[in-house]
Amino acid sequence: MKISDLRLTVIAMPRNTGFVCKHVIVEIDADNGLTGIGEMSDFSHLPHYSLDIQDMAVVLKSILLGQSPFDISLLNKELLSNFPETMFYYEKGNFIRNGIDAALHDLCAKSLGISVAEFIGGRIKEKIKVCYPIFRHRFMDEVEENLAIVRERLSKGFDTFRLYVGKNLDADEAFLDGVKKEFGSKVTIKSLDFSHLLDWKSALKATKRLSQYDFQMVESPAVQNDFEGLHHYRMNTEYPVSEHVWSFRQQSEMIKHDSIDIFNISPIFIGGITAARKAAAAAEVAGKSCLIGTTQELSVGTAAMAHLGSSLVNLNYTSDPTGPELYIGDIVKNPVQYENGYLLVPGRELPGLGMELDWDQINKYRVDDLSWGNVSVHQLQDRTSQTKK
Repeated sequence: MKISDLRLTVIAMPRNTGFVCKHVIVEIDADNGLTGIGEMSDFSHLPHYSLDIQDMAVVLKSILLGQSPFDISLLNKELLSNFPETMFYYEKGNFIRNGIDAALHDLCAKSLGISVAEFIGGRIKEKIKVCYPIFRHRFMDEVEENLAIVRERLSKGFDTFRLYVGKNLDADEAFLDGVKKEFGSKVTIKSLDFSHLLDWKSALKATKRLSQYDFQMVESPAVQNDFEGLHHYRMNTEYPVSEHVWSFRQQSEMIKHDSIDIFNISPIFIGGITAARKAAAAAEVAGKSCLIGTTQELSVGTAAMAHLGSSLVNLNYTSDPTGPELYIGDIVKNPVQYENGYLLVPGRELPGLGMELDWDQINKYRVDDLSWGNVSVHQLQDRTSQTKK
């Protein structure tokens, strides 16, 4: 089986908040008639530049066409040479490699008639506990809006939430107080996510202020790549500390500095299922736990994370992939399913990732390119609507 063609399709999917995220659907054809699909998820992130989709397709074809999709390690090595790690959280080269790697896994598993989970080692679990994100408060009037989100999501089975914090601590505190008073033990706050907005000393001060409320961990409480700062924070707090993995050099430094307790591992940020499995294995060797992170993918990208998570022995904490619940639509006929706050790993009825593209929906949201328009930096950071200031 050889790769015979590749297609990239850009779609612009609005979130429930009104913010529009652009994704790239990947299709890799083989000469036996099978097609593997993947997702380059959520290009609507900093840094504030776009990519040429036609040029990207030409480059990727030069790497992939004529190759065996089973040569995943070799192809990932070539992809890494063309789209290298840069030690930046939202590095778009990682997004590109992730979409290709997922499609390769889908294609190979389909050819064998098995699921991706079986292809990468087998399932340890059939469902993954996940949390719903509460986006960062900028103004006090957003507190009631976010409490309404908790109320509505709790009614649909989501009882665990991740709170982005650090921009308006008065509002963060008011929200946590509202959760405690209204919901009590029915709702769990998984984490305070600082998203690298504050230096470690400021994050520590904010954590102490909010520690009167219950939460399980703290995420990204230092500026990017401040490994010593993360270590100092960790040594001065009682909470487990989590950080995303966006390069192997960065992960190595966090292990060396003993900076964290939990590695937040997501294929989108490290460059695919192949790289994510390596990162999870490194965490296991270092005696660290992990959770599956997210940039809020659609169902194809979320399915890839579900298959990955189902196979990990050190997935010990609540994970983040609830992306399909945040968008007004999807691009598959059979979106991933959630049940009582768990992401269900796609079944074995359909091999590969277990996803089937819906071209009526794809054509509805299809756009020509990844260009930005007039989206502001604040909108990119806080995932807010262009009409909300």
